Amino acid sequence: MAHDHSHRSSSRARLLIVIPIVAAVLVAQVIGGLLTGSLALLADAGHLFSDLTGLVIAVVAIGIASRPATDRHTFGYQRTEILAALANGLILSVVAVSVGIEGIRRLVEPSTAEVSALPMLVVAAVGLVANVVSLLILRGSAKDSLNMRGAYLEVLGDTLGSIGVIVAAVVIALTGFVQADAIASLLIAAGILPRAALLIRDVWRVLNESVPLGTDVEVIRRHIRETPGVVDVHDVHVWAITSGAHVFSAHVVVDTAVFSDGATGRMLDELGECLTEHFDVEHSTFQLEPATHAAHEDQHHR
Repeated sequence: MAHDHSHRSSSRARLLIVIPIVAAVLVAQVIGGLLTGSLALLADAGHLFSDLTGLVIAVVAIGIASRPATDRHTFGYQRTEILAALANGLILSVVAVSVGIEGIRRLVEPSTAEVSALPMLVVAAVGLVANVVSLLILRGSAKDSLNMRGAYLEVLGDTLGSIGVIVAAVVIALTGFVQADAIASLLIAAGILPRAALLIRDVWRVLNESVPLGTDVEVIRRHIRETPGVVDVHDVHVWAITSGAHVFSAHVVVDTAVFSDGATGRMLDELGECLTEHFDVEHSTFQLEPATHAAHEDQHHR
């Protein structure tokens, strides 16, 4: 649990650094879009605003998830991070669809208004630098939490948006081809949507209490059966409370000698250490049963 607290503290600190950076870029893009007449900058500012909202949700979720467990919430509030990741995934999806629709509209009906390409390019370049810095700050926590991965993907989407605006500004400045803005918007949407879908898929696995990715239940069964004194194992369940917080429960059939010799404590220690060492299970619960009791168990239990 101390390890999780350390991860959350680090993630929260990273987010608190990134949020002001993103907010500053948002203000610059709104002002730049209004002054230059660039719809691309204003659209990217809208994208950035949704991402800023997602980052704030992420940092609030970390604070809630860090609260201790209670009699009402026996696992604490760790799953709040997953709900935040779901919100971020949905925000990313809405942004991608909105940008795509707007991109198609602009492609079909190109704007006749003049766009100041050079100031547009400068603002987009500043945004790109700020987004790259933010990505480097968040990268260290992106693998530890779906919540942080959602935040990372949002900033990555901002980075792609800045690149798209830069390319569009250069093309418009050199050729006057205003449809470049629409094409850039469609490419941005195409880059965001698959990442949002993957994030929502991973969130669904946690909320559905599916076996965590990379965990093979049959391998766990084999490890338990190989423990001296174990006869069999059934009613096996593996799921995740949040990213990296795997939970395991099982009924373990053991030799009667384990009970008669008073070795149940040692058996529980061995099984718990096995799950922690080999399968990164944070919390494990075992019900030890003599073989005579196992015969009464529901045969459908696995």
